[in-house]
Amino acid sequence: MTETAAEPALSGARLSGAGLLPDPAEAGPLPMGRADAVVFAVADAARAARRYCAALGLRCTAYAGPETGDPEARSYVLAAPGTRIVLTSPVRATGPRGRELTAYLDRHGDGVLDLAVSVPDAYYAYDYAVDRGALSLAEPHEVRDDYGSVVLATIEVPGGTRHTLVDRAGYAGPYLPGYVPCRGF
Repeated sequence: MTETAAEPALSGARLSGAGLLPDPAEAGPLPMGRADAVVFAVADAARAARRYCAALGLRCTAYAGPETGDPEARSYVLAAPGTRIVLTSPVRATGPRGRELTAYLDRHGDGVLDLAVSVPDAYYAYDYAVDRGALSLAEPHEVRDDYGSVVLATIEVPGGTRHTLVDRAGYAGPYLPGYVPCRGF
């Protein structure tokens, strides 16, 4: 058997009706890689992106907004080696995403909305976390575009922190489906 990043979490696993799942009573790490991105909700994503790029030396690598098919939000992906920050602001609060961003900003002001985590298998990582008490916000689902596909799932852990589990093994695009390369400011 080839060694994978998920194998340490499988040791001592039990067989369930849905397949091989870890025993929730066993302690062990969630099979994951590094942080994929820190997603901030901000009042003005374009302005914040310019400031972050100037102050921190980050570069804009991807963009999504009304021009790319997202009528409710505008997002800029900023990167440096080992770091990815996504700055997102509402454009319209007419749908669920726009309302969520507006409500978050009304309650908290600018702040971290989500900590996206890179995982080798979003289905397994989601089951692993939910079996151990994480709240399911979105079951694993595939999102695709011309660059390939990404599997995403979203959980909330005690204390209210939201995490998106990201399996981008089949994706070669600038960030996620719906994002285009950023042309700079």
